[in-house]
Amino acid sequence: MQKKLLMALAALGSVSMGYAQQDSVNVGEQAFTFTEAQLGEDENVTQSVSIISSGTNAYANEVGYRWSPMRFKYRAYNAKYNDIYINGNPVNDIERGDFRYSFVGGLNNQTRNMESALPFEPNDFSMTGLGGSNNYNFRPSAMPVGQRISLAGANRNYTLRGMYSYNSGLNDKGWAWSAGLTYRWADRGYVEGTFYNSLSYFLGVEKVFNDHHSLSLVTWGNPTERGTQSASTDEMYWLANNYNYNPNWGYQNGKKRNARVVNDYAPAALLTWDFKIDDGMKLTTSLLGKYSMYSSTRLNYNNGVNPAPDYYSLMPSYFYNVWNDKSTDGTIKNQSASDLAAWTAARDYLMASKANRQINWDRLYYSNKMASAQGADAMYYQQAYHDDQLAFSLSSALHTDLTKNSTLNLGLNLSTNKGMHYQTMEDLLGATTFHNSNYYVIGTYAENASQVFYDLNDGSTPKEVHKGDRFGYDYNVFVNRAQAWAGYDVNLNFMRFFVNGRIGGTSLQRDGKMRNGLAPNNSYGKSGTARFLDGGGKAGMNINLGRGNTVSLGAGYEWKAPTASVAFSSPQINNDFVKDLTNEKIFSSEIGYQLQNSWLHANIQAYYTRLQDVTEYSMFYYDDANSFSYVSLSGINKHYYGVEAGLDFKLSSTFSINTLATISEAKYANNANVRYMLSNDGKYYDDIVVNKNMREGGTPLSAYSVDLSYHSNGWFIDLIGNYYDRIYLYYSPVTRYYSQQPLLKDASGNTVMDENGNPMRDLSKVPSQAKGKGGFMLDASVGKSIYLGKHQMSINLMLTNITNNRKLCTGGMEQNRQTYDDSGETIRTYNFLNNPKKFYVNGINGMLIVTYKF
Repeated sequence: MQKKLLMALAALGSVSMGYAQQDSVNVGEQAFTFTEAQLGEDENVTQSVSIISSGTNAYANEVGYRWSPMRFKYRAYNAKYNDIYINGNPVNDIERGDFRYSFVGGLNNQTRNMESALPFEPNDFSMTGLGGSNNYNFRPSAMPVGQRISLAGANRNYTLRGMYSYNSGLNDKGWAWSAGLTYRWADRGYVEGTFYNSLSYFLGVEKVFNDHHSLSLVTWGNPTERGTQSASTDEMYWLANNYNYNPNWGYQNGKKRNARVVNDYAPAALLTWDFKIDDGMKLTTSLLGKYSMYSSTRLNYNNGVNPAPDYYSLMPSYFYNVWNDKSTDGTIKNQSASDLAAWTAARDYLMASKANRQINWDRLYYSNKMASAQGADAMYYQQAYHDDQLAFSLSSALHTDLTKNSTLNLGLNLSTNKGMHYQTMEDLLGATTFHNSNYYVIGTYAENASQVFYDLNDGSTPKEVHKGDRFGYDYNVFVNRAQAWAGYDVNLNFMRFFVNGRIGGTSLQRDGKMRNGLAPNNSYGKSGTARFLDGGGKAGMNINLGRGNTVSLGAGYEWKAPTASVAFSSPQINNDFVKDLTNEKIFSSEIGYQLQNSWLHANIQAYYTRLQDVTEYSMFYYDDANSFSYVSLSGINKHYYGVEAGLDFKLSSTFSINTLATISEAKYANNANVRYMLSNDGKYYDDIVVNKNMREGGTPLSAYSVDLSYHSNGWFIDLIGNYYDRIYLYYSPVTRYYSQQPLLKDASGNTVMDENGNPMRDLSKVPSQAKGKGGFMLDASVGKSIYLGKHQMSINLMLTNITNNRKLCTGGMEQNRQTYDDSGETIRTYNFLNNPKKFYVNGINGMLIVTYKF
């Protein structure tokens, strides 16, 4: 035994990493019906559900699918805390930390074999993540043998879907093949102006050489083009009489055109070697390579009016004070007869025609034609943001049965990633010229100043930009990571105990390809390298009380390196790292109780998590300053805690009741430090963001569900009622900068000074966080399985939001604009605090799936 263990450790060190487990959970069709809008694919805000599952937890086994229409996030955690693996190889995006489900989009049949571990459950492929870990098994020999054809019609993001898969199984010569093809299409998705065109493929081969060695090679990809939806305000939804109004599209020569089109393709290949040393010891090594190509187009403008059809200065409330906002002297302004007439005119215009509420492409082309006639650059243009990646990851893991009741797992991972971030000209919209110039700085600097150059390497004048050319910014980010982990698991008669640990290192570096005029000595070429040592550990136990009663306990602490997506203070301009960049410190704990017998399966868990030294980053166009703003928040502390419960009550052999519930909290525990840069001057500004007690946005913090389920003779019928509450929107830091809050006055009207003689601010006027409306949603699923000889046909109809409750808010964000100046005086009639951008749930929608297995 000792000799075999030493041999395995030597092999582990020589390959420097890996693992993939054969034992896996077969997950049903319902777990893979998420739409892309529900899986982090919206362009405006980070929206993402968590796929978390466990065969022994009645709550976690259902919650990811059932609450996905509301973009529910497990315990309100950011998606980067939910770790995803394929054949034991980590596949979370190394720059952002989260997993893009479009990476395996359309591979429903291939992703059915999945091993899952909740935060305080052990596994054989990693130290389980804060939000749980999942491992997909992509080995051809593990795929269900046979052929499968599936056709689906829907009124969701796509309207038609066709799928075919073939799995040979393992033949007498030790070979197994697997292939799959999926096509998803919509000329118009559920939301007007959107479309969908996606082809997914999967090819795999595996060779089992003998009882000890097997090798598999799989490749897959999902080239996708789709038109997107953006959030809008309640005022605009009212004007359009449509909670699914989409400002991203308009008519061009009588045809619909979407301004925000995403192209996403990440071809990947995975080579896996399984080395079964003996019946109790296995070494698995895998090498993953991928080249990700992602772009998203946007409309932009130069010396023109914002072309967005829901721009605030077009809204009726821009002209008339509908909120009765008072000035500091107590008077209500902008409520005269002429103001009301302007409000009425704006309302009537926007309600008169759908075209008036959409992008006027023909007018943009006409404006550019007039500008070109005068020798000017394009006033309007369509640009494309690109985030491409070339990544390799080598992993290896050793599983050892130390005794009949105890196991040891050891693993290593090496990952390297080159992220390529740049902007290209997609369409000049009829204009003849455009230059690589930073028009935002004109006014702060002279028109011919060096600061106007996006790239001083262009020469004496900014280069002329044509379709497909790179402009504005172009830089690469290099991330290298090495990690080692270990886990010990022992199962005694009355208790199961595990302990996990990991240690690793991460390095980050930026390499600029343009010499920006705002940072001529700190933008072109390579930055310094930031290095972080991270790691941690967790332990848990299940205590068997007898008669199906189990108590579980768990606790963990780790320090986690910041991701590249938050590490640079203004990556589109210079090489600077965020000030005081450091590791996140994470403490997590959980206590739970489970009762399981032949007719009842119940779980209840209480959890508490504390995050310290979190860094967050955002970039947005700051209209008030006519500038992009690059905002880095650091020193953030967060608290997550709550209770979650699940109950599966079997009333008879055919009828059961399944209930889920969670009441949670996820809030900022302190005021954060902020450093931001404006692209119109290239200078940094330091401040405090008064964000204590802000909540995590984009997920219900309270949710409840009851499922009435009937299964008999191949029929299954589920009627599901869900109730959602406490839905917060992503808050805006810019409205909460300490220096921009109203001055604190004493009873005599004098400004109050602190001990250093600085004026104090009135924090009682800090705006409360915007919220979305919750409520009730009714869903259903009806299906029938039919056996045709040795073959099987299944028909499944899934319906969501049967009562057509369109007022359920699925997330959104506050606007990054100021309504008041630092004295508390109203700047403008339009109130940004009362007009956050929101998404709303789709009305009644469904999918009919017919599947034939042979």
